[in-house]
Amino acid sequence: MIRLQKLLAEAGLGSRRAAEEWIRGGRVTVAGRIARLGDRATPSDDVRLDGRKLELGAAVVPRELLLYYKPVGEVTTRSDPGGRPTVFERLPAPRRGRWIAVGRLDVNTSGLLLLTTDGALAHRLMHPSSEVEREYLVRVRGQPGPQVLQRLRQGVALADGMARFDRIAAEAPQRAGSHTTFRVVLHEGRNREVRRLWDAVGFEVSRLRRIRYGPLRLPPDLRPGTSRRVNAGLIERLATPGERAAHGGAASRGR
Repeated sequence: MIRLQKLLAEAGLGSRRAAEEWIRGGRVTVAGRIARLGDRATPSDDVRLDGRKLELGAAVVPRELLLYYKPVGEVTTRSDPGGRPTVFERLPAPRRGRWIAVGRLDVNTSGLLLLTTDGALAHRLMHPSSEVEREYLVRVRGQPGPQVLQRLRQGVALADGMARFDRIAAEAPQRAGSHTTFRVVLHEGRNREVRRLWDAVGFEVSRLRRIRYGPLRLPPDLRPGTSRRVNAGLIERLATPGERAAHGGAASRGR
């Protein structure tokens, strides 16, 4: 028997965090009894969400992982009250379950977004304890000097605590102009963290694109609004505890 929220996540029904919210809200039952956090179950148990019996045998279906090149203008939600397009509208259908976004990119940020059918894998890649690196190309208005860059490396106070870039470097030789482009790396996924860091030191981000998440890079031939599946071998390495999923030593490969 395994914890109920993990069982639901491994069946591709949602992230572990979403499953915990369902349980806290009294929406999940096991054998007719309202479940509580900490309860355990097996795939053969009568587990229901809002009264609907769940097919937990999906946990044996091979997990899937998708690389999606999110364009500016799309939101990382399943629906939007304002009618904006969502990333889920362009995705291929999974074999079973549904796609779960590994973190988010805001509407004005483009680049690599990971989606998986395995809630446990999504949880592992997003959880702060995994310290998975995120790498971005960021263009800012103006030309930050060495002291500004040092502040960003050492740490800047944000509303939700100190934050910093693990690495920051100019993307190309700098020339006099109105914009400067940098390659930045950090290992957190706080809301709009890259933009807020630059704003805290007095520089506005005019363009932001994520190019890597852990060892998975945005393929150079992938067009905005299109996706590519990750091969099963790499998915297994990412999902195995103890494997190095944090850094960018290996480029992703599609099928």
